[in-house]
This record gives sequence, C-alpha cells and structure tokens, in this order.
Amino acid sequence: MKRFLFLASALAFGLVSVAASAAVSPTATSPTATSKSKLTATQIVAKNVAARGGLKAWQAVNTLTLSGRMEAGGTKNSELPFVMKMKRSHKSRLEIRFQDQTSVQAYDGAQGWKARPFLGREEIEPFTSDEAKAAAAWQELDGPLVDYVNKGTKVELQKMESVEDHRAYKLKLTMKNGEQRHVWVDAASFLELKIDGEPRKLDGKFHNVAIYYRDYKTEKGLTVAHVLDTVVEGDKQHHKMFIDQVKVNQPMEDILFSKSQLSNVSFPK
Repeated sequence: MKRFLFLASALAFGLVSVAASAAVSPTATSPTATSKSKLTATQIVAKNVAARGGLKAWQAVNTLTLSGRMEAGGTKNSELPFVMKMKRSHKSRLEIRFQDQTSVQAYDGAQGWKARPFLGREEIEPFTSDEAKAAAAWQELDGPLVDYVNKGTKVELQKMESVEDHRAYKLKLTMKNGEQRHVWVDAASFLELKIDGEPRKLDGKFHNVAIYYRDYKTEKGLTVAHVLDTVVEGDKQHHKMFIDQVKVNQPMEDILFSKSQLSNVSFPK
C-alpha cells in the first residue's frame, strides 16, 4: 500500500500542480532572483500558470479523474491499470487493478481507509499514522503553487540547475506544516520538469525520491503531464506512470470517498 499511496501523492502533489500569479497577495514573499536569473520566484510562478492553461481554468476545476497504467516493478515490471479521482477539498480515491482484484484507498479530507484484497486481507483498514500524515499534507488537486499564499506556503527561488539537459529554476517550497519540497521549472516552457517525492525506505535507510514529468498534453484547456517517472536514489529500476485519459468536472458525490464505498469499484470484476 505504500507504493499505492506514493502514487496518489505523486498525482495529487505534482501532476496537476499549477502556479497562480493573480492569487498572490501583496504581502506574499517575493524573493529576489539569484545572480543567474533575471526572474523572481513570483514571476516564475506567473509564467507557469500561463503555460498550464491559466488561473481561471484551474479554479473552475472541482473534480479531476486521471486514468492510465503504472509499472508494478519487479522482474516482469507489468503495467497495472489505475483510476485516480480527486475532488475539492482534499478528497481523493485511488483504484489499482492487480490480478483480477482491485485495491482501493480513499481519503475524505480528514480520514483515510484502504482495501487490499490481493494480500488476502478482506477487511477495510484505516490509514497508518504516516499515511494519514501524507494524505493531510496534499496540496489539493491544483497542486502546491496555486493560491500558495492562502495555503500558507512560502516559495523561494534558489538557483538555476540542469534537469535532463533543460535549464531549470529550482524553487524551494515550505508548506504550512513546515515540510519542504523542491520543484524544478523549465526555463523555456515554464512547465514542471521535476519535483521531490516522499523519501522511501530501502534496506533500513531512507533514500531520496524524484518524480520527473514528461509528455505534456493539453486537455480541455489544461496542460497536464502524461508520463511520470519516479526515481529512487540507489534503485536502478524506474517506476513510470502513464496517463491515458483526463476527465474534468465529472460528477462525484462525497460518499465516494468514504469507508462505506471502498467495495464499489470502477473496474469490472
């Protein structure tokens, strides 16, 4: 389930992240640019929102459904179908199909549950304390930058770096809860190239995680990455996710994200 929750976190945190210059209040922190950049953090954020489709377009999104395939890892590294549903505010539901069974996790904005039949567990389990903490830290379906001041997030420009042969602005985000992440924004397209993931424990030690964003496409006026490549430091095998379909503002009842609905799945049995 940690792998599944990590997938949900990647989707919610990075895939749909956008910037919102119009949402930045006059009192927001606007760091001066480094000696290697003529732009400030605020200006980079403003250009990012324009590249992603615009602030108004994203503010009009109340629900978002992403479906596709994720690599399972291992020797065969087979692809597992998934459906991720998100709704304001902070509600999420992830279904992953594995060997004719569907794993489901849901978060209603305050509590989370998971069903893992492929492990032989028929009962519905609550999130662990770590899973609940990760879910509570998600920055809404529009990502960490949109309206970041009202979310209590500080954005700083650190320096210019190279990401897969692209010049990129490295932004440091400090969340309301004190958690810090980094986002790398392409200096040419102003789309996200890379973002920090949750550190993952391997062999008893925590390893840094990076999520790379590729293959941007425009869906109903919104620009969204369709390939996410997760790289764990010290692990030679990458874990890719492929977004095949994006649906905006599909009707979703709040009960969909409740414990009682974990047995109702989108995938046919």
